[in-house]
Amino acid sequence: MPRKLVLIVLVVALALPCFAAKQSTADQLTALLHYFLEGVSKNDNSVYDRFFADDLIYTRSAGVTITKADILKSLAEPTPPDAPKTAYGADDLTVHAYGNMAVMNFRLIQHLTNKDGSSETHYYRNTGTFLKRNGRWQVVAWQATRVPEKDKEKP
Repeated sequence: MPRKLVLIVLVVALALPCFAAKQSTADQLTALLHYFLEGVSKNDNSVYDRFFADDLIYTRSAGVTITKADILKSLAEPTPPDAPKTAYGADDLTVHAYGNMAVMNFRLIQHLTNKDGSSETHYYRNTGTFLKRNGRWQVVAWQATRVPEKDKEKP
């Protein structure tokens, strides 16, 4: 390879991590959230392990506090054959970054398709606190609140 070409390839290879590092925290966490929701929608349980930190505190919509271990244990239980198919989406997303911590709020959209073909849509407001440890963002605290039916159209 000509010397000039080798130099160009070397400069580009060294510069790529700098370009990747320029991605904003909001962009990184938005991508992580969509990765998580897509994986959950496809029943890929490994996404829970990646998304939630081992020291997670999760407050469910019902007011019950659970841990990552609780979540992973529940995933190991068999799914009832008549359980609806579930897909998730998100909108009205806000991220506030604070160095190696960030807070995200968004409206979770849960689409259920029942065995009889009927469908339902539910909405939740979610707030998550992310911590970046060892170069990786993970959720350390999560709060989910069900949106009342009368307010479901308001993002």
